[in-house]
Amino acid sequence: MEDCIIIGGGIAGLQAAIQLGRYSVHRVLVIDKGTGRSTLCQGYHNILGWPDGVAGETLRRLGRDHAASYGVQFVQDTIEDAEKMESGFRLRGASGNRYEAKTLLMATGVTDRYPELPGLVPTLGRSVYVCPDCDGYEIQNRKTVVIGSGEPGASMAVLLHERTQDIMYVNHEGVQPEPETMTKLSELGIPYIEKPIAEVQCSEDGIISGLLLSDQQALSAERGFIAFGGNTIHSDLAAKLGAELEHNRHVKADPRSKQTSVNNLWVAGDLAVHSELSTAAMGDGAIAAIWIHKALNKMNHKG
Repeated sequence: MEDCIIIGGGIAGLQAAIQLGRYSVHRVLVIDKGTGRSTLCQGYHNILGWPDGVAGETLRRLGRDHAASYGVQFVQDTIEDAEKMESGFRLRGASGNRYEAKTLLMATGVTDRYPELPGLVPTLGRSVYVCPDCDGYEIQNRKTVVIGSGEPGASMAVLLHERTQDIMYVNHEGVQPEPETMTKLSELGIPYIEKPIAEVQCSEDGIISGLLLSDQQALSAERGFIAFGGNTIHSDLAAKLGAELEHNRHVKADPRSKQTSVNNLWVAGDLAVHSELSTAAMGDGAIAAIWIHKALNKMNHKG
């Protein structure tokens, strides 16, 4: 039985693993499926010490190496089932492997919904972004296109107007935004185009140059944002274990310790209720690890 299992090897999970590993007394296992938001982002520019940006895959590699240097173990698997036991937690992976731990940290994150548009993936985190708080700076005074659906895309365009007035919204799926938001688009002079996108055009280094619409109309752009709504919150396992969820399916946790409503079950990163910043995910992971350490010390003392 592990002292702690961390499900998710993204930013939050790795920071927690590093912190727990540095106590030098706990058996820690990170179970990661190998994909996530951080595997798509090609350039975080809001992280201390990386003014020129750092790719998510680079952070993950460095984080794994860092945690492993303290004895943290890693396995690639997708956890499909979880149950609470008197002694802790039992997990079952897609591989068929079973895992047990006294404490559990879930850092399973969020998956952004976006269509399979030719040319889009190479631009993600490079010149087309998801988070206005993380990357709004990157579009400052640049010709920007919001690629989205309905209200999420319209709201994003309105929000980003403070960063650049040279912005347009292409409603790829044709779902109608709220009338009030449409009025706001008009008041701000934001062009609204309701047509499917055939291709995201970009250079070899992932810099968007424009869109080709289904009717062969070409639109130029220097930067972009996606906003389709309907993102997947990977909270099903936490809910099955009895954790309380917010209305948006993010997992509620004590703001001080990051522990959920289930004893010895913690959450960190985008799965939790927070601003979905990579830097906030790091903080969540470190704080959760400190409280997991306290809980394990109590268990060991009682033992």
